[in-house]
Amino acid sequence: MVRPPEALRAGDRCLVLWFPGWPVTAWALSEGEDAARPVAVVSANRIVACSAEAAAEGVAAGQRRREAQSRCPALLVLPADEARDSRQFAQVVECIERLAPGVQVVRPGVCALRARGLSGYVGSEAEAAEVLLEAVVVALGATSGRVGIADGLFTALQAAYAADPVAIVPAGTAAAFLAPLPVSRLGDESLSTLLPRLGVHTLGAFAALDAGAVRDRFGQQGLRLHTLASGKDPSLVQPRVPPPELTRQLDFEPPLTLVDQVAFTSKTMAEEFIAGLTAAGLACTELRVELTGELDELVARTWLTPGVFEPAAVIDRVRWQLQAAAGDQLGSGIVSLRLEPVAVDALANHVPGLFGSGTDERVHHVLSRVQAMLGHEGVMTPRIGGGRWLSERQVMVPWGDRPVLVTPAERPWPGRVPDPQPAAVFAEPRPVEVRAEDGEVVRLDDRGQLCGQPGVLRIGDERHRVAGWAGPWAIDERAWDPVRHRSASRFQVVDDEGTAWLLVLQAGRWWAEARYD
Repeated sequence: MVRPPEALRAGDRCLVLWFPGWPVTAWALSEGEDAARPVAVVSANRIVACSAEAAAEGVAAGQRRREAQSRCPALLVLPADEARDSRQFAQVVECIERLAPGVQVVRPGVCALRARGLSGYVGSEAEAAEVLLEAVVVALGATSGRVGIADGLFTALQAAYAADPVAIVPAGTAAAFLAPLPVSRLGDESLSTLLPRLGVHTLGAFAALDAGAVRDRFGQQGLRLHTLASGKDPSLVQPRVPPPELTRQLDFEPPLTLVDQVAFTSKTMAEEFIAGLTAAGLACTELRVELTGELDELVARTWLTPGVFEPAAVIDRVRWQLQAAAGDQLGSGIVSLRLEPVAVDALANHVPGLFGSGTDERVHHVLSRVQAMLGHEGVMTPRIGGGRWLSERQVMVPWGDRPVLVTPAERPWPGRVPDPQPAAVFAEPRPVEVRAEDGEVVRLDDRGQLCGQPGVLRIGDERHRVAGWAGPWAIDERAWDPVRHRSASRFQVVDDEGTAWLLVLQAGRWWAEARYD
């Protein structure tokens, strides 16, 4: 088991790195945009962060969106995205860890570490702060960083809020530094509202109260905040444990040109890839395979599986991807292969049951084995898509892949067949004849009115009398496109044997689209 680095203890000199308005910076880094413009991030219709340009126009955290836009009409409003903030801040943490390990992430935009190690290496605390800020600026271009250094984490964080860009609180002066700050800096909404009503407006005034009286009045939470206001931080803060490296890459020298060569050479790599996930207690459910050609061709694809990926399944995906790209996307030898777990799950959720695998698991193994023998598209599963025509709604997806529907089924489709749907849909409509009792072909006139009553239905060599019918229901789609314009009318017909048919009358010809069983 990997043991976490030594915790920050009370009395240690702590260095806090803070990025004001980090959600705005994270958006700029992820989108490649310029943060030097009026930008605000909104959550629950209130501003949670804004750029310096927006703040200069009167925008501030806590404002309602409409008020902020009235103060700054050119304000660009963005929705909050905690995942994006955390993902981009991970790059900052990795950059700092190259210089000083043992970084603790307080929240996206704020991190802390022990000042003693880095300051002892570079010469002083001020130089350590400058080195960290310069490293982040060079690596990511984030120029809004502030550094606070003090005896404890809470005091160092307050120093970072006041830094320009570095603020150092001398040892032993934390209480004096905190004394003039408002009680709202404690971060407790109820206490920040109640204390001013009692005449306590600053952290110094709150720290001057008797600790026993504070505990009796405000409980253990109030006593903890009283300790922080006094310049003492007794809590143990654990730095983060860097996540294990789960991605694997294999370079081929010389380049390989045969599919079997790549598959055979990658077998050990696939086993190490799955073993690394297993050691971390994870199972891969979504895999990204990247193949790089000798002429800098990049063929990347994300694969899914109903269960979890095993080494043999990984090699199958590599083989299928190579076979699909050969000659079309890849015209040279393969120089590298990269495996990346896109989605993982806890390994405990995929442990076989006490009495063996269930039915679904056995089906998965059988179909995966057949797919390995027949190829990626050798085993298909049906999905329901969208459209007005029944053939359009049948979407076949390779086993294990995520269905990507060009026409989602939940959209409104005027003219589609209502439930219940026909049980048998013909891949190609079958030509039929519908005639009246006098033998004339039933058709529609220019006004869409039925000429004649359906009396006889002829399907191939079979002739049936019509026992009942309903319709017509008009379909007229893409009238603006002369190439794809399609107009037809649907009918439901029941023959004398009790079989129901879904018929289509298009351009004067009758077709059987499906059958109700």
